[in-house]
Amino acid sequence: MPEASLSPRTLHRLLAQSAERYADKAALSSVSTDACARIKTISYRELHAAVTALSARLAEKGIAFGDSVAILAENSPNWGIAYLAVTCMGAVAVPILSEFHSDAVTHIIRHSETKAVFVSRRLSGKIAGPPPGPGLIYIDIENFTFEGGDEDKAPLRALKDMEPLRALKDFRNLDFKKGWGKAEEKSAPERREPAEDDLAAIIYTSGTSGHSKGVMLTHRNITANALCIQDIVTLYEGDRMLSVLPLPHAFECTLGLALPLLHGVHIHYADHRTPALRALLPVLGLVRPTVMLVVPLVMEKIFKAHILPKLRANPVSRLLYRLPPLRRLMHRAAGKKLHSTFGGELRIMAIGGAPLSTDAERFMLEANFPFAVGYGLTEASPLLSGAGPGRGRPGSAGPAITGTRLRLSGCTKANGGAGEIEALGPSIMRGYFKQPELSAEAFTPDGWLRTGDLAVMDADGYVHIRGRVKNVILGPSGENIYPEEVESFFSASPYVLEALVYRKDGKLCARAHLDAAQVDEIINGLSGADAEAKRRDLLEEIRAQVNSKVSAFARIAKIIEQVEPFEKTATQKIKRYLYVDP
Repeated sequence: MPEASLSPRTLHRLLAQSAERYADKAALSSVSTDACARIKTISYRELHAAVTALSARLAEKGIAFGDSVAILAENSPNWGIAYLAVTCMGAVAVPILSEFHSDAVTHIIRHSETKAVFVSRRLSGKIAGPPPGPGLIYIDIENFTFEGGDEDKAPLRALKDMEPLRALKDFRNLDFKKGWGKAEEKSAPERREPAEDDLAAIIYTSGTSGHSKGVMLTHRNITANALCIQDIVTLYEGDRMLSVLPLPHAFECTLGLALPLLHGVHIHYADHRTPALRALLPVLGLVRPTVMLVVPLVMEKIFKAHILPKLRANPVSRLLYRLPPLRRLMHRAAGKKLHSTFGGELRIMAIGGAPLSTDAERFMLEANFPFAVGYGLTEASPLLSGAGPGRGRPGSAGPAITGTRLRLSGCTKANGGAGEIEALGPSIMRGYFKQPELSAEAFTPDGWLRTGDLAVMDADGYVHIRGRVKNVILGPSGENIYPEEVESFFSASPYVLEALVYRKDGKLCARAHLDAAQVDEIINGLSGADAEAKRRDLLEEIRAQVNSKVSAFARIAKIIEQVEPFEKTATQKIKRYLYVDP
């Protein structure tokens, strides 16, 4: 299949081109996971018609070129329809993560100067109370019913009395001029297509530092990223993608919506939520995906919770597992079973959003599991580097994507040759919305984006991430300690699900969240006091194991148990600021 091209590089053109090429092919589907498992689908032709009609309706309601329209909803075909309707008419989409607190949601709506908001019923409470902005229009994303916001009343008040949620409609027969509420019909104003450098989206990040910023991405940024990624992963017309990551995140929105639509892929959404693996099994069997996007924590949990315990179930298997040739054979057999679990037809599992643990990566490499890795950030739309199945290198996030240049700054012997990654290319953001000072700080004087990530590069340009610049800890003699690297040694323990390394009172400390099932096996039958003593001993054993693998200046002085799971961002990175004293 020839590589996809696009001119002009806009989402409007992307949708129109795909509707022409793949008119009657399946585009978006809603997958039911109830007892009557079923898939309801709209084609590319129907998707284009729905987007065009919804854009017209937004214009009739007064949404003009350049106006901001927020989307606060779970993944579904209607999410994609809303996003495309907004961006294709030249308005600006403001996707909002469902995990954001209601105060943050209100702030985003006000800060982005949102004129309308698509919202699901389950999340409508996040904007309860007086409208965050004057004349704000609320749109029920589940059936696109409009509710005016001129009165001082709670949003979606009328939704309580509306008919039950309707299943995905048949877009062949849907008349978008009906069923839109009591709004007065007005002739739509003159419309124009967005250009490549027009703003397409403002994405408010949920970072590990706790500061949310509105990243401004243009049509060129998003589509250029989608076009470049085809050099890393090959997608085919009719491929089946199962979407499980939140669409408001740039990783899923670009790689899980724009990219597959560019290539005629059939995207499936499961019941408006991100299910756990156990709940996902019926969907995997129904969809039999050929492509999926996941964050590293998904594969790490599968490996630790479902694969490793079976491979080390008894003393004999534990002994065999220590021998590399036999371990590879065991991984190969486990990989075949895992591939079958995912439906048996998976060609590509793209993993990104955070570093992948060494153990999980080694398993997938030795199992010949078809995975791709990448590195990026929202400010880059998001991908900066990547490597497709069979082209990765252990511990690496691949080389720079086509059209993007990467360089390292501040490399010294003291930090092991690591430097901050700086990037230049067509996918780099315009800046932060209404934050000119922060925007200026984000770029070097010659226009390269400062990523804030430390890395080394090998001779072939493969990127090896070391950690965040702001997380680096100075050792006793000025050595650079990368907490993320030390944390990877904790994750090698079968008893540790995740860990956080930080400095307190001049000493290196760690919080470890333990695997309850694994710990229960070793304290089973012990009394309360004895059980607590055993947990303390276990923590000390883990600390000693880690300290035996790190440099003397990076040894952990104290370890404590993190009883509750760490709070995380949308890409499952720990929100460090909640646990580390400034």
